[in-house]
Amino acid sequence: MNGNFTIPKFKLPGFVASLGHKLPQWPHALALVGVLNTALKMKLLPESELALLEDKLFRVRVLDTGGEASYTYRNGLFRPVFRPQREPDLAFAANLSAFLQLLARQEDPDTLFFNRELEITGDTELGLIVKNMLDAVEWPKLPQLPLASS
Repeated sequence: MNGNFTIPKFKLPGFVASLGHKLPQWPHALALVGVLNTALKMKLLPESELALLEDKLFRVRVLDTGGEASYTYRNGLFRPVFRPQREPDLAFAANLSAFLQLLARQEDPDTLFFNRELEITGDTELGLIVKNMLDAVEWPKLPQLPLASS
């Protein structure tokens, strides 16, 4: 085994999303904002582009879990928005597997978008800024975990 893990394309059963919609959504926003602010502190996000995100409203929706998170960037930090008063400036929607493939850099946003696995709505220019920021991120290398051989 070469140690590379490939995230398969999958879709969770429909009942997961129907349950997920009924659950509080604030934990999703807190978790996402926590990760984004950690990336800020680790200087993983290009600072030159961050000013372009100021006061923009973003929404991430995980279709097959029923989860949703809204957030904004203001005064140098990402902040959760628990009850958005307007439509987001930029919104992303996909199944969990597509978001995981994006994070693992297994797929790029363009491929997922053109394969209709990632929906992006809102301000096109803002979408390109965010895409370019994500492409510029140099994820820290995680130590390779020894896998027990069977």
